[in-house]
Amino acid sequence: MALRYYSTNDKQLSVTLRDAVIYGQAKDGGLFMPDSIPVLPASFFDEIEHLTFQEIGYAVAKAFLKDEVPDDEIKRIVNHTIDFDAPLVEVEKGHYSLELFHGPTMAFKDFGARFMSQLLRYFAKDEKKKITILAATSGDTGSAVANGFLGVEGIQVIILYPSGKVSEIQEKQFTTLGQNIMALEVEGTFDDCQRLVKAAFSDAELCEQHFLTSANSINIARLIPQSFYYFYAYAQLKKLGKPFVFSVPSGNFGNLTAGVIASKMGLPIQHFVASTNANDVVPAYLHKGFFEPRQSVQTISNAMDVGNPSNFARLLDLFDGEYERMRERITGYSFTDAETAEGMKKVYASTGYLLDPHGAIGYLGLRKYLEANEVTGVFLETAHPAKFKEVVESVVEEKIIIPETLQAFMKKEKVATREKSDYPSFRKFLEGIL
Repeated sequence: MALRYYSTNDKQLSVTLRDAVIYGQAKDGGLFMPDSIPVLPASFFDEIEHLTFQEIGYAVAKAFLKDEVPDDEIKRIVNHTIDFDAPLVEVEKGHYSLELFHGPTMAFKDFGARFMSQLLRYFAKDEKKKITILAATSGDTGSAVANGFLGVEGIQVIILYPSGKVSEIQEKQFTTLGQNIMALEVEGTFDDCQRLVKAAFSDAELCEQHFLTSANSINIARLIPQSFYYFYAYAQLKKLGKPFVFSVPSGNFGNLTAGVIASKMGLPIQHFVASTNANDVVPAYLHKGFFEPRQSVQTISNAMDVGNPSNFARLLDLFDGEYERMRERITGYSFTDAETAEGMKKVYASTGYLLDPHGAIGYLGLRKYLEANEVTGVFLETAHPAKFKEVVESVVEEKIIIPETLQAFMKKEKVATREKSDYPSFRKFLEGIL
């Protein structure tokens, strides 16, 4: 029987996977969660090291999509999503980097955006209204979503991003595409962008007139494929026969949520480390027991500059709202810009491995956790260092090579519309173009 998806605000509000993907957010403002987490059979884990990345992804995706999407379509979507590798690189003894930046926009969000674009295309093929995707970005979501949905028929994408708070390369990846992609440069922070998107989804009159959905990690279709690489990392580590932990650089907490989902599917992850920059509301919750969202502050790891992470609601739900249960599975640490830069500098000097400012925070969180715990550790390297060229070069004091993929974006002209951060102004803009 097909899974149902309920709202984190009201478990009685239940929909199909199709509706959860198409609408993105529940009508009551909650996020969709499956009514049960499918557990993969022991035989899958017995053979996992012999499976390809695509075969692993297919098994995980099928557990969620079966009965709503045909097997051949699931296979097509997964093969489209994963046509690049996610290798484990041993940076120091027992400390591994899971490199998630080998996709077309060189960031981990390529997994979620490419998967969602194909799943939404499948579910929306019979819709009569044009679908408009609203996506707030603090950096890499915008580029991944824009490139993932570029040219997809019947779907328009509007990317909202905070003016002056994303790197130039990130900005060029979603402001130079044209076609069905539009960029809005918002006078404010990422939290302002996210607030505008949520306000639009909660606007009953606007949603009645237009078909709006989201491609942020509030959409469950983004989280399913993000679990793939946790299983793939285990496949590469299994031969070691040791317990292992994941340190996840975190902003909106979709990545960590996907990891917890993978563990509930049977993946033997001993522990998680939630590693953040100065925007530390979740580590603070894990230390103190109460959640206090606040305005985000700007850091050198800009894609994690989130003061009110949406997916915290899902994390709470996965632990039935029980603080102590979450603390048993997740440890939280935060790091300053100075600590982040120092970590990047030391790792490069001692090993030659180049961290981006987000992966560096994952690395620091892992190192801190391993001071008192003897296990194998994996940190997620979420974006190519060249996407943060100015920061990385100033820290390591060397010029870095920009891959041709990124150079191609830099040669194009930015096209973006300036927008204020108040909802009436944003609503007026939407009404003018939809």
